[in-house]
Amino acid sequence: MNIVKVNPFLQGRSFSNIIDDVFNRSISDFVGNDFAVTNPSVNISELDDKFVLELAAPGLEKKDFNIALEKGQLTISASKETNSEENEAGKWTRKEFNFSSFKRSFHITDTVDAEKIVAEYQNGILTVALPKKEEAKAKEPKTIEIK
Repeated sequence: MNIVKVNPFLQGRSFSNIIDDVFNRSISDFVGNDFAVTNPSVNISELDDKFVLELAAPGLEKKDFNIALEKGQLTISASKETNSEENEAGKWTRKEFNFSSFKRSFHITDTVDAEKIVAEYQNGILTVALPKKEEAKAKEPKTIEIK
């Protein structure tokens, strides 16, 4: 009978699985969520006459956003600084600064009419409407009469 040494921490795991676990984690897993940089989720839909971007960014205000279009790139960014102050027993004061920001970029095709892009922020959702040019809009199929 042979004695087999078993390491309970590595049981059933290969070296490649361990490497994947280390390198496929975000920085927030190591240092905590307070220091993580997060990008808001985006829904992109295409309608007959426009594209619509819906970006979830609760807790911000209209003045916090910056939307720019340059060389076919639509860039949506926001930054917000919040201050909170707590006083206790007259002598001790604690002040906390919280600064958060994000930046998302999207490639815009030639079918978008850049002059007519509009944005609206309501209930924590930033909606950006990207109207299509007339030649890019879906048209009714043309029927051809047979002679």
